[in-house]
Amino acid sequence: MCEPKLEFNVRGEQNNATNLALGHADYTVDETITNALSIATISSVEMNQYTRQAGHPRLVNILAKIYSNLTGRSINSSTEILITVGGYEAIFCAIYGHVNPGDEVIIIEPFFENYIPVTNFAQGKPVFVPLRPKNTDGELSSRDWIFDEEELRSKFNCKTKMIILNTPHNPTGKIFTSQELQFISKLAIKYNTLVLMDEVYEWMIFDGNNHIRMNTLPGMWNRTITVGSSGKSFSATGWKIGYAYGPEHLIMPMRIAHQYTPSICSTPLQEALAVGYENEYENFNQPSSYFYRFAYSLQQKRDLLANMLSEVHLKAVIPEAGVFKIVDFSDLPNKINFTSEEG
Repeated sequence: MCEPKLEFNVRGEQNNATNLALGHADYTVDETITNALSIATISSVEMNQYTRQAGHPRLVNILAKIYSNLTGRSINSSTEILITVGGYEAIFCAIYGHVNPGDEVIIIEPFFENYIPVTNFAQGKPVFVPLRPKNTDGELSSRDWIFDEEELRSKFNCKTKMIILNTPHNPTGKIFTSQELQFISKLAIKYNTLVLMDEVYEWMIFDGNNHIRMNTLPGMWNRTITVGSSGKSFSATGWKIGYAYGPEHLIMPMRIAHQYTPSICSTPLQEALAVGYENEYENFNQPSSYFYRFAYSLQQKRDLLANMLSEVHLKAVIPEAGVFKIVDFSDLPNKINFTSEEG
């Protein structure tokens, strides 16, 4: 019997269906990295050969520089960063490298669909806690989607090995608040639980909202793995380059898992992305920054789509970040006369 997701994808291809679940935007790829890629492939023989197993030196060095600034701590590029084949491989290595048979993994619903199969592959047990909208009247915002604190607390126990937290969140666009992160961090410390932070949409933030990093909270650096995506950040998802960073004792088991999966990522792609990150570092949060322009473009599209959906009686959840938009169509039958020929 065919695996359901694979069968779904095959049927979609056969019927020319549009996949609305893909986490990418149609924004132009940054010329900085495409030009750098062209140069890298012809600059030397070495740029077309294997590079360092845990990540190309130039790329891990600039990532360490960026996240050292953002976290307020000195990150070791040699031992605390791992480059992977997309953010998904980083998630795979984090779960497979740390979850043992019978361990429980808390997953916030709704969620990126691949959290479950990877947890199952590691013979862990998924445990679910839903986000629910606290307000269903008027305009809906992703910030209205919250978890029940007592419900989440009840899911932690001595078998809880990991909680996966995606912020900005796929698919609601929610940015978890400082209060929410602090509540989770206290539970993680109490139950000696690892926190896997999926932050692949960290640069796609709207309206001046603030993205808070779990690993900056008291006592959380040593138990937090943070995942990022260069492909999503530079609108080059086909390049499939992601990464994870965290303390050495959490990154090393991931390096072992990585060694026996793809082992090494593309050298010229990593070189080109390093140039892109170096440019972002110099122009951080300025109009000349690609990340700045990308987020601004997405925010405009978010607002345009919300207006278009409203005109056809569909209520959209306004995301604080990311590339997805949830739409409530439950009231549609009350707005449209399906028995009328005029519609």
